[in-house]
Amino acid sequence: MILPVITYPNKQLKIRSKEVVNFDELLHRFLDDMYETMITSNGIGLAAIQVANPIRALILCIPDDEGNQTQENLLEIMNPVIHAPQGNVLYQEGCLSVPGFYEDVERYEKLTLHYQNRHGEACMLEADELLAIAIQHEIDHLEGKLFIEKLTYNRRKKFEKEYKKALKEKK
Repeated sequence: MILPVITYPNKQLKIRSKEVVNFDELLHRFLDDMYETMITSNGIGLAAIQVANPIRALILCIPDDEGNQTQENLLEIMNPVIHAPQGNVLYQEGCLSVPGFYEDVERYEKLTLHYQNRHGEACMLEADELLAIAIQHEIDHLEGKLFIEKLTYNRRKKFEKEYKKALKEKK
């Protein structure tokens, strides 16, 4: 089932998500719905809070070399914790909750991620490049933060101005 994606400036996006404690059929169906929603929306990641569920769950599906996002490449991540971040990298990010806007954001270049899978099993992942960036972006959602909050004051003002203009054009 395709779930509605909450968009900026909806206050729900500011909610800090709660730990996942039930790794049951309800969670599995929700994760499947998140995947369908993300693929339909042309995203590479989606946090549960973006579809109005404030739990510490996110999914990622980085496209392969041909640009395909197969279910085999899907990462389902519950209760993520970043360890040993290294380096910095600037990357142009977008967000399903801030449609049509892309800005350069500084993130860690590499990291180790500890998390649980859909069955509650402990997992660890070494990530770099786009995967590391996407993990950090989605974890920010779980903390109630959007990528636009990482912008400098001047770039944030520019974003606000462009956003208001885009809203007027839609009307």
